[in-house]
Amino acid sequence: MSEGKWVLLQNCHLAPSFMPELERILENAENINKDFRIWLTSMPSNIFPVTILMKGIKMTYEPPRGLRNNLLRTFGTLNAQSFEECEKPKEWKKMFMGLSFFHALILERRKYGPLGWNIPYEFTAADFAICQLQLKMFLNEYEQIPYEALNYMAAEANYGGRVTDPMDRRLIKIILKRFYSEEITQDNFKMTKDGVYRIMDEPNW
Repeated sequence: MSEGKWVLLQNCHLAPSFMPELERILENAENINKDFRIWLTSMPSNIFPVTILMKGIKMTYEPPRGLRNNLLRTFGTLNAQSFEECEKPKEWKKMFMGLSFFHALILERRKYGPLGWNIPYEFTAADFAICQLQLKMFLNEYEQIPYEALNYMAAEANYGGRVTDPMDRRLIKIILKRFYSEEITQDNFKMTKDGVYRIMDEPNW
C-alpha cells in the first residue's frame, strides 16, 4: 500500500474466512500511496464484504445468452491452426461442432430453472476445453473412433463431475449421445429437428 504497487487476490469466494480480515485491513489502512490498487476476483458470493463492494469499482463478465451467442463465444476463442490439426479432419471438425453445440445447449438449459436442471450447475469453459483436447487425442490415437469412451469421459468425468442429481446425470448422458455418435460424422447432420442448426458437410474455419 505504501509503495503504490498493485495486488491481485483471485477467487475470493473460496476464502470465506479471510474476507472479514481483508475488510479489516482495508478499513484500517493508513499511508496509502495514490498509485496503490487492489484487484479482487470472485464468483457471485454472499460472503463478499459489502463495504469493499461499495468503495470499489465493479466489473462483471456476463455469460452470453442464447445458443447462437454461446456458439459465437466458443468459436471466437478457437485457434484456427489448432482447428485444422487432426489426423481425422472430417470427423474432428464435425464432432468439435457437435461438442460446441452440446456445451451451448447445457448452458442454455440453466435459464429454465428446474425444467432445465434439477440443480443449477456452473459448467465452464474449462470443461469444454478438456473435452476438446480429449476428443482430438482420441481421434489421433485410435483407428476406430471410441464413441463410448468419449461419452463416458465427457458425461461422467468432465461435465458429469459437477452433476450430483441422478436424473441430471442421466439427462446429460442422453444429450451428449446425440453429438458423440457415428451419426454426426454423416453429411448434412441436423442438430435440431427444424434444421436451423446443422453441421456443414465440410466445416471450414
